Amino acid sequence: MADRKANNASAGMGAGLAIGIAIGASLGIALDNLMLGLGIGLGIGVAIGSGMGVAANSGKRKSGD
Repeated sequence: MADRKANNASAGMGAGLAIGIAIGASLGIALDNLMLGLGIGLGIGVAIGSGMGVAANSGKRKSGD
């Protein structure tokens, strides 16, 4: 079970980082500072990713756990 939780967290992180980088690139273009936007996007992505990983873990839990 521990392995599955780790996989969910990393999958959530991957999806969150992709979303964050996309948001960050848009922000960077809007702010005329791509590196600043990507930095913000990475922060957002890590936050979203850890949230997704936790949500995926709780969703997969069986009532017997």
